[in-house]
Amino acid sequence: MNPPPIDSTTPKARVFLVEDHPLVREGLTLLIDHSPDLTVCGGTDSVHGALELINDAKPDVVVVDIVLGSDNGLELVRAIRQHHRKLPILVLSMHDEGSYAEKALRVGAKGYVMKNEALDMVRTAIRRVLAGDIFVTDKMVSHLLKKVVNVHHGGKTSPIDLLTEREFEVFRMIAHGAGPSEIAQTLNLSVRTIDSHRDHIKEKLSLKSGAELKGFATQWRTDKR
Repeated sequence: MNPPPIDSTTPKARVFLVEDHPLVREGLTLLIDHSPDLTVCGGTDSVHGALELINDAKPDVVVVDIVLGSDNGLELVRAIRQHHRKLPILVLSMHDEGSYAEKALRVGAKGYVMKNEALDMVRTAIRRVLAGDIFVTDKMVSHLLKKVVNVHHGGKTSPIDLLTEREFEVFRMIAHGAGPSEIAQTLNLSVRTIDSHRDHIKEKLSLKSGAELKGFATQWRTDKR
């Protein structure tokens, strides 16, 4: 399904931004407000209070950054979906879509765009999800189709898919060399909580030690390049 032709007589679609980087938020606002069919109706830089602001702004689509300080944007996506089941959500991220796009779609997003893409692609993605489509890159579409075919023919899905959003975030930081204290500080959690997440990750990935977990995570990161 292609987006409908742009009609200057049609009221502009209202876009709500959840983005904690001022320059990115300003750039998106300029891009959207200079579009003949889109306008920014509000925004916030954090998860806290976002649902109430969205309720007040009554947007037609929400654009959510996947990392909002120490908060997880995917948890906000899930919350928005619970309160506004028909409201389309586009996830914007600096992380490779091979790592996060599928998780974003699973929790209720209708599209995923990386921040290093051209700004015009963000505008295209907004229009696509407004039209009722799912928006990911052609590369990601191919990945998802291969995964479906593999499962259909008896293949196994990646054990990484067993991780919750928070567990995956901890796993990703381990892959980048972060230790428990650094992860705890970044995510604004206790070291004990991070250790609990690490134990759950090891159990789900059938790993026996922290060294095995670090090695597995490092190899996963290498394979993603």
